[in-house]
Amino acid sequence: MAKTKGEDRKGKVIYFSHGGGPLPILGDKSHKAMIQFMKHLPSIIGKPDTIIVISAHWEESVATVLGSSNPVMFYDYYGFPDEAYNITYPAPGNHELASRVVNILKEKRIGWSIDDERGFDHGLFIPLKLMYPEADIPAIQLSLVRGLEPVVHIEMGKALNELMSENILVIGSGFSFHNMGAFSLDGNINKDRANDSFQEWLIETCATPLTRKERERRLINWEKAPSARY
Repeated sequence: MAKTKGEDRKGKVIYFSHGGGPLPILGDKSHKAMIQFMKHLPSIIGKPDTIIVISAHWEESVATVLGSSNPVMFYDYYGFPDEAYNITYPAPGNHELASRVVNILKEKRIGWSIDDERGFDHGLFIPLKLMYPEADIPAIQLSLVRGLEPVVHIEMGKALNELMSENILVIGSGFSFHNMGAFSLDGNINKDRANDSFQEWLIETCATPLTRKERERRLINWEKAPSARY
C-alpha cells in the first residue's frame, strides 16, 4: 500500500546491530551484508528531520540526554588500527530536542540528566556514517539506565511516544547477541542454534502483531526466552 505524504513524515523507530566496533567503516569483509543493509535503509525509511539514538554503549544512573550542540567524537573501543580513531561524523547536536526530551521525562516523573560534554559513541557514528554520510541531520543520544531494568525502559518509551507525530527517527543501536566468548572472528558464518532461538523469539516479540500488553509481558520477562542468558 502506498503511503501518503503525511504518513511518511511520521516518526519511525528501528533497532539494529551496529557491528563490531569500527569494523564496518574499516571495510571488514564479515560486515559486508550489514554495510549493504545500512546504506540501503534510508531508501526505505526516508530522511528524518532529526535523530535520537539509544546506544548500548551508554548507561547512566538516570536517563541522560546528550545536550551538546556540537558533539565531539567518543572512540569507545580499543585495539584497532589508527584509522579507527580518525573517523569523523560532524553532525550537529540538537539542544532544543534534548531539552524537550528532558521535559517529557520530568513530566512523567522519570529520573533524568543532561550531559553537555559527552560525544557521539560508535553506537551512533558507525551506523549513521553509513546511512546518512552527509552528516547533515541533527542527532542526540539518550542513555540506558544502569541495571537495564526492562520496566524502566518501557516507561521511557511510553513517555517519548508523543514525539512520534513528528519526522523523528529513533534508533536502538546494539547487538541482540553479545557473548564475547562465542563470537566468530574468522569471517565465517557458522550456525549457532542457541543464538538463533533467542533471535527468533526477539523477532516474534518485536515484529509480529501481538497486543501491547503481550509484547510488554514478553519483554519484561525476557530472561525466560530461549537461550536468553547465552
